[in-house]
Amino acid sequence: MAIRWKGLNRQETACLTEAMVKSGEVLTWPESWKGKMVDKHSSGGVGDKISLVLVPILACCGVKIPMVSGRGLGYTGGTLDKLESIPGVKVSFDTKDLKETVGKVGCCVVGPTDSFVPADKLLYGIRDVTDTVKSNGLIASSIVSKKAAEGVDFLILDVKCGKAALYKDQGEAEELARLMVDISNGFNIDTTALITRMDHPIGLAIGNSLEIVEALRCLRWNCPVCGDLNTCIQCRGCKDIKELMYELGGRLLCKAGVTKTMKESRGMMEGTIRSGEAMERFRKLIVAQGATEDTAKRLCDPSTDFWMGLPKAKQITDLQLQQEGYVHDIDAQKCGKASWKLGAGRTKTDDILQFGVGLELQVCLGDKIRKGDVWVKVHHDSDTIPAEVLSLLEKAIVVKDQELTTLHRSRVIKVIPPDSSNTCATRSSL
Repeated sequence: MAIRWKGLNRQETACLTEAMVKSGEVLTWPESWKGKMVDKHSSGGVGDKISLVLVPILACCGVKIPMVSGRGLGYTGGTLDKLESIPGVKVSFDTKDLKETVGKVGCCVVGPTDSFVPADKLLYGIRDVTDTVKSNGLIASSIVSKKAAEGVDFLILDVKCGKAALYKDQGEAEELARLMVDISNGFNIDTTALITRMDHPIGLAIGNSLEIVEALRCLRWNCPVCGDLNTCIQCRGCKDIKELMYELGGRLLCKAGVTKTMKESRGMMEGTIRSGEAMERFRKLIVAQGATEDTAKRLCDPSTDFWMGLPKAKQITDLQLQQEGYVHDIDAQKCGKASWKLGAGRTKTDDILQFGVGLELQVCLGDKIRKGDVWVKVHHDSDTIPAEVLSLLEKAIVVKDQELTTLHRSRVIKVIPPDSSNTCATRSSL
């Protein structure tokens, strides 16, 4: 609580981070992997399934990703929860199994272990119940301690700002990003941060099974709806995801020396999707983490319906627009809260999730729509959509008569490279 009130300077944050790392095991890797160990971290978002797409693609490109990820709490979804919506998949690994999975598949997406930065688990539990989560020093030490304990060489940070982000203000988001870049470089992790927009949902799907399906669509080159024209609503949602994914993954491949330019990185990443390698790597990943071969085949075979292997909601209700015009806003926070209240997220840590519930947007920003058009499909297990969910969704979409002229082409607002002049004076001895 004192840290929340008074803050930590960079030196204090670095010392706390190192103490947290030393509270448990530090992963070591074969010498031949040196310079190829990478990871990515997002500060959270609505519809953020970037890791599910990025991890198998990067593994196909020759780097190793030992991703220790997190669960969702409140309206912000967690990567681990999304993965666990696949029947049989487990995310609780000991360090031996974690290392074996990375060696076998090239990647993993798991949760923290009892012996891996245990101080972080204890401190976060205290912060969660004492309203001390929003503290830059505590946030930075929590994130960087896990990455330092992973033993990675390169790290990309996706720091969100906007209506559905921890920090609404860009300046505050940049302050946190610079602190994490600085502390990470003090642990000899070459780190870059991207400040990205979190005003609108990423892609179209919000909810656990729904986001797995959208991630799988991103890993499939040919769309069964419009062929390879990339014009249908599903393809447009995937494009939003992929553009940010290429920005994050491209920089990691350049840092690791796999490619020399962002253009080359994008070409290599697209190539893994086109050839089917990325989908095959995703299949290997979920099998290594507990899914049966039959489940994995149903999910990853491009000719099958992805939903054959996933939990579904009991009901799907279409919500129609009551006016015509142009879509000016789809509020990510309100959409996230609506999905959360349907059962896709937790109100407390021991809640049981309803994996099949959530939202499927049917429109994108800037679209011209008519009265009566369906703008969202609500997947719910209750007989009817709860009134509080309907109220949130009614307020989530803004339609105006005039065209939207300020549509951002990229979610990336700013790139913060490592700045050696600001590196902490005390470097880790690990």
